[in-house]
Amino acid sequence: MSWIDECLRLLLEELSDDTQRATSQLLGCGQETVALLLSSIKTLKIHSQQSCEALDFLINTSYEKMSSGASGSCWPRLYTDASIIRSLASLDRPSSRAAIARLDRAIIIAGAAGEGRLDLILTLIRRIQTEYLTYTHDPSAKFTTPQMDIAPGLLSFSLESSFHDIPVLDTPPSFTTFQTTFSKHPFVLRNYANSWPAINEHPWSSAAYLRSIAGPARIVPVEVGADYRSDDWTQQFMNWDEFLSTLELVDNDHSVTAEKVLYLAQHNLLMQFDLSRDIIIPDYVYTCPSPPSDYPQYKPPGNDEQLVINGWLGPRGTISPAHTDPYFNLYVQIVGRKTIWLAPPSVNKCMYAFGGGDAQSVHEFSNPASNKASPSMSNTSRVDVFATVKDGEQRSRFPEFWSNVVPHAISATLEPGDMLFIPPGWWHAMRAEETSLSVSMWF
Repeated sequence: MSWIDECLRLLLEELSDDTQRATSQLLGCGQETVALLLSSIKTLKIHSQQSCEALDFLINTSYEKMSSGASGSCWPRLYTDASIIRSLASLDRPSSRAAIARLDRAIIIAGAAGEGRLDLILTLIRRIQTEYLTYTHDPSAKFTTPQMDIAPGLLSFSLESSFHDIPVLDTPPSFTTFQTTFSKHPFVLRNYANSWPAINEHPWSSAAYLRSIAGPARIVPVEVGADYRSDDWTQQFMNWDEFLSTLELVDNDHSVTAEKVLYLAQHNLLMQFDLSRDIIIPDYVYTCPSPPSDYPQYKPPGNDEQLVINGWLGPRGTISPAHTDPYFNLYVQIVGRKTIWLAPPSVNKCMYAFGGGDAQSVHEFSNPASNKASPSMSNTSRVDVFATVKDGEQRSRFPEFWSNVVPHAISATLEPGDMLFIPPGWWHAMRAEETSLSVSMWF
């Protein structure tokens, strides 16, 4: 029996057992749906085309349900399981890249829903890469830590929209001190992550390392366009190798020039490519801080860990416009430099948020990598906080911002290894001064 047949046999055995949690989760999609999934596995070898069509139908149906906001865990689970089974159907070298892309979408769109499913998907991807794409992954491979050139004058960037600097702490606060005192206001810890593998033996500034850890034929979700407030902004899936080729990384020939700005934003790249081993999660995320007085509606993320980790990778000039998030945030700069602008919740009424509603209202976290039509805009400002005094239109359109927000705003330029803390409800905007890779930890 081949490894593919064995995998399908184990999946059929698990999903046919009414006592298994997987089966009870899927039943939320309806008994007919579960029956179609099971019959597709059973007939995959005999009626391959018919089974593949049924699996594609299940994948599309579950995607539509998730996109429309259908509640429950059954639809991500159905999307994941149907994608796994479909990727194994008539698997050969010509179909191997499509199979890997399908498995990647199960991670990106559905979060590899189900106990043990992420490990299974990553194992299948490695197996397909090894057997059909002649890929050999060497976890013990050594990578030199390349140094990126720093252009003169790029160490710090002043902003006309900020009168003050973000406070810099000389030493990391203790667990208790952070919980009781320092969790109430932003601060920067310089060089906090300098010892992380991501900056040393597993350098994320190396295109060779990032390609090696992922392997061939992987896909990622990218934003197309410099600013998600623009009408021409969109999202798409893109080959990981091709995306890396558009970035100015130290060991990259930068042979591809993108027509528009491409930004991998708010995506759990660490889970998809097993990069979690390259960072050290700070203990601060486990302090369970109390809701701030200026943001009493704070609630931690709704997942089991109460922690959401995302990667942000893009070229020089990438901008995240001023917006708010409903969580505490530890933001670590790994590659390149990034200028940060912050303002407190007390300036909400002067931030000119889209929709004209209360800028302090929040929405439950949703990953834009799910490729929905557009992100929520009610927590986003129409003001360009990176505008200069020469931009008279910004000042005439948003006078309350320049009069009442700027005196309270703070800013800083993060360098590789720096960590920024942002309390929930604080307005923040980011601009990459070079090719930049950052990690955010919402808690």
